[in-house]
Amino acid sequence: MTDIRDLRGVVPYLPTPLTPGGEVDAEALQRLCDHLIAAGVHGLTPLGSTGEFAYLDFAAKERVVAATVEAAAGRVPVIAGVAATTIRDGVAQANRWAELGADGILAVMEAYFPVPDAGVIAYFTAIADATDRPVTLYTNPNFQRSDLTLDAIDALSHHPNILFVKDASTNTGRLLSILNRTEGRIGVFAASSHITTAVMLIGGRGWLAGPSCIIPRQSVRLFELCEAGKWDEAMTLQRELWAVNQVFARFNLAGAVKAGLRLQGFDCGDPAPPQPALTAEQVAAVRKVLKKLGAL
Repeated sequence: MTDIRDLRGVVPYLPTPLTPGGEVDAEALQRLCDHLIAAGVHGLTPLGSTGEFAYLDFAAKERVVAATVEAAAGRVPVIAGVAATTIRDGVAQANRWAELGADGILAVMEAYFPVPDAGVIAYFTAIADATDRPVTLYTNPNFQRSDLTLDAIDALSHHPNILFVKDASTNTGRLLSILNRTEGRIGVFAASSHITTAVMLIGGRGWLAGPSCIIPRQSVRLFELCEAGKWDEAMTLQRELWAVNQVFARFNLAGAVKAGLRLQGFDCGDPAPPQPALTAEQVAAVRKVLKKLGAL
């Protein structure tokens, strides 16, 4: 197991390659992982939002985690996504992903009905208690019925096994509030909805994001510039790369990532139905952005 306590950098949210019959395409996942590692990424996250976790059953999720761990082969850490509506299911996933060799857990709480802070804290605490794998909290207010409030994050930051939070809001000020409130107890990672250079400037550790799958080398370069404190150069590159964030915000995330990868020679299939694949016009928009960035 790789120790991720000092993790920093670019950790792509992997898509879940699917065959036309809807099965997990482990071979396509292996090729993609090899490509991303060669490009210099600092970790891999299966079963994040880009990985369509909400559309996969437990057996499919197992295959995704196992294939990613096998593909990584210890070269970079694997932080596997756990997403459930119940504590029991969340704990079962966390334990199983640890058995399969994941180095860390990315914990998401799904909810049909809103859950109060006490329940949110209980969910993430149970997952952190269940395994020795370090836990990253994942909050995405745009898609969750029960968000991680600042009070909940503060409370959870005292758990010795909860090390990071990935915030997918568009509110960079919220990230600074988290950093100030938790006083170094929890590391902050950005999402593609944030201007990542700004997040690095205020003390972020990097970003976990789907679009990094299609611009991995550029993403790693941006991180390296930020780490070196070359903020003017970083912002020049950030302005160029922001076009990727903008085009992805317009379309289905998994569909956009898969369309971009297909253009680059990595066919990961279509999104799991009923999600739509991108139209020809939408694919053309993705192609235009990637071509401009030298990613085709």
